[in-house]
Amino acid sequence: MSEKKIFESAKLHNIMLKNRLIRSATWEGMADIDGHIPDKLYDTYEELAKGGIGAIITGFTSVAGDDHYFGGMVRLSDDELIPEHKRLTDLCHKESCPVIVQIALGEYANGIEPDDMRKEDIHKVISLFIDAAIRADKAEYDGVQIHAAHGFFLSRFISPAYNHRKDGFGGSSQKRGRILVEIINGIREKASSMHITMKINCSDFMRGGLDAQESFAICKLCEDAGINSIEISGNGTSVPGIKPGVNEAYFKEYAYEVSEMTDIPIILVGGHRSVNNMQKILNEGGVEFLSLSRPLICEPNLPNRWKSGDSSPAKCISCNICYQTTGHKCIYCKN
Repeated sequence: MSEKKIFESAKLHNIMLKNRLIRSATWEGMADIDGHIPDKLYDTYEELAKGGIGAIITGFTSVAGDDHYFGGMVRLSDDELIPEHKRLTDLCHKESCPVIVQIALGEYANGIEPDDMRKEDIHKVISLFIDAAIRADKAEYDGVQIHAAHGFFLSRFISPAYNHRKDGFGGSSQKRGRILVEIINGIREKASSMHITMKINCSDFMRGGLDAQESFAICKLCEDAGINSIEISGNGTSVPGIKPGVNEAYFKEYAYEVSEMTDIPIILVGGHRSVNNMQKILNEGGVEFLSLSRPLICEPNLPNRWKSGDSSPAKCISCNICYQTTGHKCIYCKN
């Protein structure tokens, strides 16, 4: 097998990327209460697309109009929002940059948790995700990412720490994962050309939560359902104090294990800072693509910088102060 290189074209299933770098979904918090996309957020995506990234996964995009888990969420909960999203895909495609929308849910119906949901509530959530994917298809996104990580609704639903149901949607990793399978099946039926990926915790890293073996089982379940790729993350992301060549890629061992048991592209997020280490990850395990978040907040042009020959590590120092700023901007690097 030939050596994989960061700056080579590669297929993410049915999407061709100019390199193996992906902008991981990053919270921006710029939308109004109805989920409309402001001009300054278009500027963020245009800057990323021009910066040389292989593909973009958008920030948290809620599938529900009444989801108020936190403020500033972009939404795909109504057909009237489709033209705004089409404007976003157009500006990315103009730069030959594929774009995948992360479809997500913070909370369902004023905070109803998995144990208290009726089956019709669960099927409503499934429909919300499918309907959002149909809108994404109409807006000409290249794919959708189902957000099943970081403690948001689907992450809680598949976690034994939150889901104690005794019916067909609880009691085992396969049954808790059924909600994801039905979402995947529905999207495939209604928007057959869409690339379907998923972000999932390799572990909840909490007592009684989803552990690695259950996460792996759900990944396999989703592969069997026809998902096209999986991004491996975990609770406790955005680890501070990342040092190039020292503590990068903190979820890599889990990603390697998932790659061994599946035949679909695996994307790894979490603490990438140096070209040398990223190149090593691509070739010592089955990871096919590497996704970045904080380094691109600091340096939207980072892929172009690396490709030009300046391979010095990302300037991001993992201080996480960007998350405390309006629009999540780096206070140290000009962007």
